[in-house]
Amino acid sequence: MTGLPKQRLRVGFVGSGFIAEFHLKGMLGVRNVDVTGVFSRKAENRARFASRVAELGLGDCTSHDSLESLVNADNVDAIWILSPNYTRLDVMRTLHAEVKAGRSKVIAVACEKPLARTIAEAREMLRLAEDAGLNHGYLENQVFCTPVIRGKDIIWRRAASATGRPYLARAAEEHSGAHEPWFWQGDKQGGGVLSDMMCHSVEVARHLLTKPGAPRKSLTIKQVSGTVANLKWTRPNYADQLRKRFGSEVDYRNRPSEDFARGTILLEDEDGNELVIEATTSWAYVGAGLRIQLELLGPEYAMEFNSLNTGLKIFMSREVKGEEGEDLVEKQNAEQGLMPVLEDEAGVYGYTDENRHMVECFRKGETPMETFHDGLAVVEILMGLYRSAEISGSVSFPAPELENYVPVVARIGA
Repeated sequence: MTGLPKQRLRVGFVGSGFIAEFHLKGMLGVRNVDVTGVFSRKAENRARFASRVAELGLGDCTSHDSLESLVNADNVDAIWILSPNYTRLDVMRTLHAEVKAGRSKVIAVACEKPLARTIAEAREMLRLAEDAGLNHGYLENQVFCTPVIRGKDIIWRRAASATGRPYLARAAEEHSGAHEPWFWQGDKQGGGVLSDMMCHSVEVARHLLTKPGAPRKSLTIKQVSGTVANLKWTRPNYADQLRKRFGSEVDYRNRPSEDFARGTILLEDEDGNELVIEATTSWAYVGAGLRIQLELLGPEYAMEFNSLNTGLKIFMSREVKGEEGEDLVEKQNAEQGLMPVLEDEAGVYGYTDENRHMVECFRKGETPMETFHDGLAVVEILMGLYRSAEISGSVSFPAPELENYVPVVARIGA
């Protein structure tokens, strides 16, 4: 690809919601990048986003009233797809068409997790990116979490080198529920909490178990076993809360999707060693806020991380009253009591290093550590777990029968 490396990468955002704000905060710590454009469905959201970019000093951001206008802009080199799950394949189709027709000069695309709602969709996302000659990156922030980066380095450099590779990774992510109505709609989101959050858990666990410098495909998926449940939000009073909060489009009395999921993934490394991933996700956890818990175990060592075991904690008595917010920790559930505070959420959660990595790879024409190939592999695991839960039995890999599989909760209303 000619013209590389670029002195600066000019990024256009598709989507201007909650996750886009995290990426903007992450880009504050990234050099050689400007946010030059945004497209989303609502003009007021685009205007707010462009103002936020200016406020953060991240560039002169143009609000575009069509996706075509954004991807064809002369000052956009790369696209960050951050729009809802059900829109992403259409976004990719438009980008592909405009690049192939010579109207767009975009050279790279990054897509937020999960890459798609089904294996077929994910495979098409990958095909379109490669057919258009685009460099591509899969935005899985937990792989770039600062504790993950530091912990993996120490474990593999000091412990695994002396006593043998790690063999068990545990990953859990839990909070009290998603922000937007489409997350709760199985057909639009692609499932429930398993699709929404276990994509994080399985990929960060695969990453921790992968030898530094080795490709992710050096680990072979052998078998998966999944369990899903409706623990909280199908209870009548909570289903009614969702309806009151989001309107009639979220009907958990009649169209629920799972709020709890557990998965066990059996793998094999290049030497035939057995490895295990245990993953748990939930929208039914009520604590201080979002909790990410990671463990990596080997013959003579263990690594542990809990995002709520912060160094900074603040106590506020019942006399301290204020508006509800998320200024201390994501998915914050209280404004009083002893509260953990994440001093730099964008950094701890991995958005800063993730965006730095993608910007530098795209700017220089290098292949990112996480690509659409990895996004496809994650969706394959998720579909295996959904199928396992449906049949109440394990699913062995490779599993070609999953190619067009749609989870039960995503079939509702489809």
